[in-house]
Amino acid sequence: MRLQVGGVSAANAADTGTSAPSHRDRRIVITAVGITQIFAWGSSYYLPAVLAKPIAAETGWSLTFVIGGLSLGLVVAGLASPMVGRTIERFGGRPVLAISAVLLAIGLLILSVAGSLLVYLGAWLVLGLGMGAGLYDPAFATLGRLYGQAARPAITAVTLFGGFASTVCWPLSAFLEAKLGWRETCVIYAMLQLLMALPAHIWALPREESAKGLGPGNAGAAAPVADGRSGVGIFVLLATVITLGSVLSTVISVHLLTVLQARGIALAAAVGLGALVGPSQVGARTIEMFVARFHHPIWTKLVSTFCVALGLLLLWNGIPIISIALVFYGAGIGLESIARGTLPLAIFGAAHYPAIMGRIARPSLLAQAVAPTIAAALIEAVGIDGMLAALVFAAIGNTVLTALLFLLLRSRFPPFP
Repeated sequence: MRLQVGGVSAANAADTGTSAPSHRDRRIVITAVGITQIFAWGSSYYLPAVLAKPIAAETGWSLTFVIGGLSLGLVVAGLASPMVGRTIERFGGRPVLAISAVLLAIGLLILSVAGSLLVYLGAWLVLGLGMGAGLYDPAFATLGRLYGQAARPAITAVTLFGGFASTVCWPLSAFLEAKLGWRETCVIYAMLQLLMALPAHIWALPREESAKGLGPGNAGAAAPVADGRSGVGIFVLLATVITLGSVLSTVISVHLLTVLQARGIALAAAVGLGALVGPSQVGARTIEMFVARFHHPIWTKLVSTFCVALGLLLLWNGIPIISIALVFYGAGIGLESIARGTLPLAIFGAAHYPAIMGRIARPSLLAQAVAPTIAAALIEAVGIDGMLAALVFAAIGNTVLTALLFLLLRSRFPPFP
C-alpha cells in the first residue's frame, strides 16, 4: 500500500468505492458508537482495576497473573489490529464492530466460569481479539470510512463518550461485584455486549458494500502524494509519537495512586486527586469539539504532548501543585485520544485510513501491554522519583518529535496550517 499524504482526489475516489451513507443520521451513528465504546472499554480494559483483587482473593491466583491477563489481551489486540484495519477498509466497520461485541461477550462468559489460571488467560485471549476489533482504533476507522475527511467531529464526539468509560464502569463494576460477585459481574457485562452493543452496531451503522476505497462524498480535496520514502518516514514518526503518548497514559493510569501515596498522600485523598483526571479529559475534548474547525489536528497533538509533559514535570516536582499537574495531564491525554484518530486522517487522507489505523495500533497496543511492568521494575530499581524522571524525559521527547513532525509536514506540503 502506497502512503499518500492528504486527502484523495474526488476523481480517483469516484472510481474506487461506494458513496457515503448520507441518508443515515450521523447523530444516531455517533451516539451508538459512543455508548458502545463506554462498555467496550469498561468490560475489558478497565475491568481488572476493580475485579483483579476479588478474582485473586477467591481463586488464590497471583495478583500479578490476574492483572497480567490484560497485558496478554493487549498483545493479542495489537497483533490483530492490522488485519482488523484491512477488514474495515474492505468491508466497512459494521461487521467488525458487531463481531467485537460477540467476542467480548464470549471472553467475559469464559472468564465467569474460569476454574483454572489457564482458562482465565484463555478468556483474555478472546477478550484481546474483542478489544482489537472494538476499541478506539476500529471505531475511528469505521467513522473514517463512513465520512472521510468529515469524520473529525464524529471522532471527537466518540472520545467524549469514551471519556466516561471508567466513570461509569468502575462504580458499576464495584457495585455489581459487592452485590453479586465478580463472576456474575462478568456475565452481566457479557449480556450488555450481546443485548445492547451487538444490536446497536447492527441497527445504527449503515450496511456498506465491499469497496477498495471511499466514495466521492467522502473524499477530501486533491493533495500531493508523497514518494515512498517520505510517506514511510512520516508514518513511522506519527506511529512513534502516538505510541509514546499511549505508553505514558497507560503507565500513569496503572501507577498514579502508587505515585501519590509515595508523596505522603493518604489513599482516600489520592483517589480524590486522581478523580481530577477524568473531568480534565472531558473538558479538553469539549473545548476541542468547538475549536477544531479552526486548526489542523497536528496542533491538537502538539498541545496534548505539551500538556502531558508539563503535567508529569509538575507531578515529579512535588505536593504543592499536584492538583494542577493532574489537570494538565488529564487535558493532555484527553486531546491525545482525539489526535490519535484525527491526525492520521488529516495526513494520509481517507482512502486507506482504516488500514493505516490498524498499522498504527499494533505498536501502540504492544507497548501498552508491557509498559506498566517496565514502570514497576523501574520503581523497584530507582524509586518513584526515578520512574517519574523517566516519564518526564519520554514526554519531553514526545513533544520534540511531534514538533519535528509538524515542521516536516509544513516544509514538504505547503501551505500547511
